[in-house]
Amino acid sequence: MKRTIVHFELAADDVEKLANFYRGVFDWKIEKAPMDDAGGMDYWMIDTGEGEGTNGGMMKKTFPSQGILDYFAVESVEDFSKKVASRGGTVVMGKQAVPKMGWFAVCMDPEGNAFALWEMDTNAA
Repeated sequence: MKRTIVHFELAADDVEKLANFYRGVFDWKIEKAPMDDAGGMDYWMIDTGEGEGTNGGMMKKTFPSQGILDYFAVESVEDFSKKVASRGGTVVMGKQAVPKMGWFAVCMDPEGNAFALWEMDTNAA
């Protein structure tokens, strides 16, 4: 399995303003996700183009320094969380389900860069 970026998230104080920025710069299609698909949170889906790249999401910031978060494909969030810790990184948010889509965990590398692990699993609950 290629460990590539499979999703990214942008955080904003003013989501509509930032969405309009990226729509204008890159012609991205950005639409608010239905609440059922977003797990009850305000979440906007980003379509970067017709199969031309990785798609993403956007939400309101939960802390002031929150920025872009890249999600890397892995076979097992649990196994890779252990690898992160064994190599000097930190798991800051353990394995969480995105119902009917998969599992993720948020980590920090030894230099303090945030990233996420993503495991596809349509049975996630």
